[in-house]
Amino acid sequence: MIPSANWSAGLLGTRLTFFVAGFGLAAWAPLVPLAKERLAVDDRMLGLLLLCLGTGSVIAMLLTSVSNARYGSKPIILAGGLGLTIILPCLAIADTPVRLGATLFAFGVSLGSIDVAMNIHAIELERATGRPLMSGFHAHYSIGEFSGSAAVTSFLSLQLGSLFSTLVCSALMTIAIVSAWPRLLATGSRQRGPLFVLPHRSVLLIAVLAAITFLVEGAMLDWSALLLVERDLLAEAQGGIGCMLFSIAMTAGRLSGDAVVARIGDRATLVLGTLPIVTGFLAVVAAPVALIAMAGFALIGLGISNVVPVLCRSAGKQNVMPAGIAIAVITTGGYAGILVGPAGIGLIAHMFGLPLAFGMLGALMSIVTLSARRMITDNR
Repeated sequence: MIPSANWSAGLLGTRLTFFVAGFGLAAWAPLVPLAKERLAVDDRMLGLLLLCLGTGSVIAMLLTSVSNARYGSKPIILAGGLGLTIILPCLAIADTPVRLGATLFAFGVSLGSIDVAMNIHAIELERATGRPLMSGFHAHYSIGEFSGSAAVTSFLSLQLGSLFSTLVCSALMTIAIVSAWPRLLATGSRQRGPLFVLPHRSVLLIAVLAAITFLVEGAMLDWSALLLVERDLLAEAQGGIGCMLFSIAMTAGRLSGDAVVARIGDRATLVLGTLPIVTGFLAVVAAPVALIAMAGFALIGLGISNVVPVLCRSAGKQNVMPAGIAIAVITTGGYAGILVGPAGIGLIAHMFGLPLAFGMLGALMSIVTLSARRMITDNR
């Protein structure tokens, strides 16, 4: 246990870190159409360029576990956060596919580094305070995503230009990460023993569950509007409402998740999430009117909200391999789900229809919540 003043400062610093990571990633999303137009590339080339970001993230995630074991999470968080602030404006001015691809790769390296390090730091803070905190941290990541996307979209709507928009966002991110730096725990998780070990099968299984969860989250963001429009529930201009309700419900669930876990434990939190997930997917797939579908998206967001925080905490609590490496494996698995998910859902939708694809997502998510309870150590 650490003094309350210290962990209160650490709590704020870690929240700011998660916010910066979500803000930086989401600030890039509104720039994608502008980059495509600026470079005059087709969808195939754009997909290859976007893959550079994911590749950089995955490589950095695997290497961060080694760096964290040697240096601790605090310097990696600072380096990753400042990397995001420096590289974001460069994404707005890259004028060739090669330059944009290289810039996206570097952006992905910064994102992957801070992603792993901040989750390791969050686990350290949980251990030091003896209380569940992970859901609240991931809620601030979600808030950062919303804020980053909204900020850039607002600036672009005011015709202020992509470079100005990213420079303002970078300034805000710099203030946040510099403010977080002195508040983070001074002690890192420097580990004795080997810096690299092969992942244990139990950790690999948690990584698979994380990959499925991220796959479902990504599919909700990428395909929810199309599902509503194809089923004639909403007009094209209103198709994003479902995704918005999903994100709001997920953020609300995470903000209250730590209190729920403290009261009923990790296992029960996962199992209780199954009912709203199943109900929500049934409503989305079979709803005769838009209102029921909207309620379905909110239920899915609420049910899925605390799955990733619980999986991350479980990876940090296991004792079969170093926590830093376990977190890297989990986050890498999650990114694999994000990278593979959209294309996989598109293939299934092409073959069997989008409603069936969403039904399969509901089945996969139910498997996650019901099977994870067997390997999760309660946190009460």
